[in-house]
Amino acid sequence: MADFERLWPRLQQLGLNAYEARTYLVLLGHPRFKAMEAAARASVPRQKIYEVLDSLLEKGFAEVLQEKTKSFSAVEPAIAIPAYLARKERDFAEQLRESRKRASLVVQDLEALCENGIAERGNLDYVRLFNETAQTAMHFRAMLERARHEYVEFARPPYAVDPLDEQLVKQACARGVRIRLLVEEHHEISENYRERLREYAEAGVEIREIAQLPMKLALFDRQHGILALLDPLTTRQSWTSVWFDHKGFGSAMAELFDSRWQAAAV
Repeated sequence: MADFERLWPRLQQLGLNAYEARTYLVLLGHPRFKAMEAAARASVPRQKIYEVLDSLLEKGFAEVLQEKTKSFSAVEPAIAIPAYLARKERDFAEQLRESRKRASLVVQDLEALCENGIAERGNLDYVRLFNETAQTAMHFRAMLERARHEYVEFARPPYAVDPLDEQLVKQACARGVRIRLLVEEHHEISENYRERLREYAEAGVEIREIAQLPMKLALFDRQHGILALLDPLTTRQSWTSVWFDHKGFGSAMAELFDSRWQAAAV
């Protein structure tokens, strides 16, 4: 009984429901069971047992033994579970392919709505404020994927998205985007962090260090970007992120970056 109580929740984690998991364990403990016998042993309602057994047959956890009266037997776990997971993997891959097809069609329709919304946007729609890390990371990745010419960053912790952990940076570099990271110096920079800096440099990313940075900034194509400001009114460290899409402001941020870049050590 102790093994039964321990194992049937673990079978549920694999994808069987409670009735299926209990029935499979009952079948494992006996060479064959009639349906009503299995229902009694597994505490499954009699009106449900055939539905449960049919599902176990379909999922590959049970087999039918045809004698005078139909009875059921368990398929060995070493066979049933890997086969079941393989089928789930194939089904998931097929569902993912279908979802991607549907998504591409939905994106086209939604982009049309988005363009209409942009055409009618208000006076301050080129600036947005948010303080959720997940939102900052989402906007960062979206802008990095769209960058065509340049991406520059004042890189200082804490990071919503650490540029040294972001594969999109290498991908952007590979497609010809000029990338410059100005990293704030730390006395306790680990050797592992230094190694990652060297890997980025080998991939074509330009990196310099400076003693102190005025803010956190990521700027794309000198127009779109995110800057993060430390809240001066709270004792607990808190950042507010400002997303912007503005040529004039982007140009000013680019000049600020260029001046600090020139002053930094190569």
